Amino acid sequence: MTIADRIQSLRKTKGFSQEELADRLGVSRQAVSKWESEQSSPDLERIVYMSELFGVTTDYILRGIEPPPEKPGRVWEPKVFVVAATALNLLGLLLSAAVWYEYQNVSDLVISMLPMFSGCVMYGARFVCSPPEARRVLHVSFWKINIWLLAFIPLSVFYNALAVGLIAPYPLLTSRLFAFGVFWLVYIVLGLSVDLHLLQAERSRFPRK
Repeated sequence: MTIADRIQSLRKTKGFSQEELADRLGVSRQAVSKWESEQSSPDLERIVYMSELFGVTTDYILRGIEPPPEKPGRVWEPKVFVVAATALNLLGLLLSAAVWYEYQNVSDLVISMLPMFSGCVMYGARFVCSPPEARRVLHVSFWKINIWLLAFIPLSVFYNALAVGLIAPYPLLTSRLFAFGVFWLVYIVLGLSVDLHLLQAERSRFPRK
């Protein structure tokens, strides 16, 4: 099996058309077609990205060499950490809102946020232990969702401190409807800005030829 055959096989296994793969790599559909018909070969940078996209090693794409099997449970898939960290962050957000609604006590609020701290530590530890080529994928996967979870409480605390004089983990509705609206506007703009930045960073890394 040639490199052209492996690219075509991996593409079809993922269910991508040539155009979809080209869009993800920032090249034309004709470029992918030439790779698969052995008229040309992808550059090293796109081979690295394809290895991340398809979940294989660069050695497999280039030479068809499969990595040695790992011992079960020795290394977790990085995205499992993203899912687990996101779940902990969401749990912490919901718990903090429920605890504040019930008790309105700062010490109880801090304790209820421990799942969020754990989620951030889990992500940070996995990020540090990941190889360089996997960190970008881990970074994008985590922040495109968790910016919405992790930014909510700090923005709420800041808004409530100014508008109400309380430290609450969610925005309290007051007679100052303009300030309440500004909170949501800032929150949405921040989340969308981070997601857009991540998307642009991905596309700029592979400019369309």
